[in-house]
Amino acid sequence: MANEVQSGTADLSSDNRLRYSVSLVKQGAQQFYTLTMPSDVLARTCKVTTRMEDPTAGFQRALDKKRASEIAEYIDSHGGTIPNSIVLSAQQAADLKIVGRGKTLEFTDTPDAFLVLDGQHRVYGFSLAKTSLRVPVVIYNGLSRSDEVRLFIDINTKQKPVPPQLLLDIKRLAELETDTEQTLRDIYDFFDGEDNSAIFGLTSPSEASRTKITRVTFNQSVKPLLSMFSGKEAFEIFSILNAYLQAVAIEISKKSAQPLLAKPVVFRAFMAFFRRVAQRMVDRHGSDYSASNFQSIIEPVFANMPIRKLEKPGTSWASLRDYLEERLASKLTL
Repeated sequence: MANEVQSGTADLSSDNRLRYSVSLVKQGAQQFYTLTMPSDVLARTCKVTTRMEDPTAGFQRALDKKRASEIAEYIDSHGGTIPNSIVLSAQQAADLKIVGRGKTLEFTDTPDAFLVLDGQHRVYGFSLAKTSLRVPVVIYNGLSRSDEVRLFIDINTKQKPVPPQLLLDIKRLAELETDTEQTLRDIYDFFDGEDNSAIFGLTSPSEASRTKITRVTFNQSVKPLLSMFSGKEAFEIFSILNAYLQAVAIEISKKSAQPLLAKPVVFRAFMAFFRRVAQRMVDRHGSDYSASNFQSIIEPVFANMPIRKLEKPGTSWASLRDYLEERLASKLTL
């Protein structure tokens, strides 16, 4: 039969119509259809409307080609699977109909058939990929533009993404870490677990925190410094950085009992300050990376420094680093 539909298949009729077997789902006052569709069909029948393209009616963010290219690479080169459903709204051009006793969905094969409500970068990635996948799809029909916008807002505000610090924490389990990520993880784990850690008890490995140092904050702070430790193992790097932070913590404790190093802005500023301090420390003490030697360099920086600079550092770690570097330069004696 020319238009016979089987589960997971579709036929193209003479009038450029596609058919897929579907299931009707009702949730509250809304209903939608679930099905699977080839990724190349999605790529050619879907569109997005951004504020840039349509200032009046557009509501989606602009497409990021780099992100879409990464998805295409994941599909083509790594045999990747994408089980998340693409959420679509049928447009007038689709002329969507339900046939076959309510079990078959039919629409016109046209570039404006569907508006993407969720998964626009995946659909864009499908268009760049050479491999075709079977993709789970949810299709709403008969939505007004205001309905589409509300649904877009709900999807993008009520579905909580996985915190980046948790993703970093579980990357090792998935065997996806780069060498740099592995080194940073090991160093962080030493700071998190060693009793003599200058920030022991001030770390949060897998959860977001405004009062503790997460993996994300730590990686952003330490990654730029790794080139200074060429050939050194993670524990050696930890030991040197820990001696430095112990010196910082001692100087802070002279002015405040608060764990100010746990403030992300303060932590990032002092880690960015490390390079300048280390240069002077090596010039004066060689490779004896002790807390007391680091303290001999930074102690003058703290002299007469108002502690409010660390208690209320603002939002710019770079500004605080510049302030510390200016104080270090002003204390130089020959």
